[in-house]
Amino acid sequence: MTLWTPQGNHEIRKPADAGQAEPEPDSSVEDMEDMDSATRAQLEEMSPEEREQTEALARELAATREQLAAAPAEAVVANHLFGFYELAAIHLTAEEPKLTQARLAIDALGAVLDALQGRLGDNELALRDARSNLQMLYVRLADSQAE
Repeated sequence: MTLWTPQGNHEIRKPADAGQAEPEPDSSVEDMEDMDSATRAQLEEMSPEEREQTEALARELAATREQLAAAPAEAVVANHLFGFYELAAIHLTAEEPKLTQARLAIDALGAVLDALQGRLGDNELALRDARSNLQMLYVRLADSQAE
């Protein structure tokens, strides 16, 4: 699994890759005492293959949660902000730009950037530049649509 940042993709190694034992999931379908009766009934109705798939998904989810918990929060938040950037860019560069949709994504990017000023590490400058570029493109497109 990789995490994208402006500096490139960063491999997030599974504990097994680091020479550690496979993580134990936080919850397992085998531990049915913590489940509500509806969930328990659904599991009991599953075929062995379906149950095996469900257990594999539960283990994968637990491993993913562990990997995410090990990643620096500023990198994960920055990754989400780059998602806002990409969303705005998609709406601005559409055949017929969707300015209202783009504005929402730009405003979301700006709100988080402003609220977390100085806390996003190496990604912050790139994100601020990205926001400025989006804002300039938005204004240019809004002016051309107004004409």
